[in-house]
Amino acid sequence: MGLRLHTLETGQVDPYANLALEECLLDAVGLGEIALFLWQNERTVVIGRNQNALDECDVATLEADGGHLARRISGGGAVYHDLGNLNFTFVVPAELWDVGRQSNVLLRALRSLGIEAERSGRNDLTAGGRKFSGHAFYHRGDVSFHHGTLMVDVDPTPLARYLNVSPLKLGAKGVASVRSRVTNLVELAPSMGIDSLKEALVSAFGEEYGGVPTTLPEGRIDAARLAQLAERNASREWLLRDVRSFEHSESARFAWGTVRLDWTVRDGRIADCALYSDGLDADLLERIPGELVGTLADEGEVAARLHCIGAPADLATMIGTAT
Repeated sequence: MGLRLHTLETGQVDPYANLALEECLLDAVGLGEIALFLWQNERTVVIGRNQNALDECDVATLEADGGHLARRISGGGAVYHDLGNLNFTFVVPAELWDVGRQSNVLLRALRSLGIEAERSGRNDLTAGGRKFSGHAFYHRGDVSFHHGTLMVDVDPTPLARYLNVSPLKLGAKGVASVRSRVTNLVELAPSMGIDSLKEALVSAFGEEYGGVPTTLPEGRIDAARLAQLAERNASREWLLRDVRSFEHSESARFAWGTVRLDWTVRDGRIADCALYSDGLDADLLERIPGELVGTLADEGEVAARLHCIGAPADLATMIGTAT
């Protein structure tokens, strides 16, 4: 049997339900299959799994405006969604995983609508040097997903109203620089709409993989699991997570992402630790605090421990700076 291509759209604009469905797709897509999920959220800031919500977003203002804070299970940085944005998710078994081909579906679709775009940096798509799409990745067992945003006609005003952009990421230019770096696709193709982009994506999906996409068969999604994940996604425990206080805090920007490391020292050893980052390897970054607890608060000792777990050794310089 050849490769089977599936598509899924729900019309749902609740971020907690959408992110739950996306996670359920990891268990719904089997060998020899690839799924493309197209979805939208209404007035939502979505942060990466390892980010500190209060660092990234003015949560009080967002929620006062009727918006939603959401946290995804992948790494990467904070993004704003409204109904001028289209989200995509490729759900792919390990033997078919190819970021280049997955990205090429997007580039094919845009080319068919008159836009020449390219991959840029660690996880972006740009046109004319300006970003319109950011991507993140998540791997679980033998299935992974590649997801991201496509800014079709997003209102840029909330970028300044809701997002707190680290000076480490954009020098001292703040959110105004975010708005200068991004573009809506309608600026490049005025006739484009969400529906025409969806159609182009489904067509390009079939062209890239040489098949005819069909709707994901009914019964693939575990309804109980879907409800459980949606409830977790909406909980304050999941959204706000670690709000403890620590003795030391250092932030830095590395090639792999921005990071803040907080820790407390007792008797020369790291007694407690928290890490916040927009790095893409969410699982590895989440492991680091637990691995560092009990380690001597010494740059060399920390570097050795990080090396043992395959974590970025440059984090050790943050410990060395403060001790």
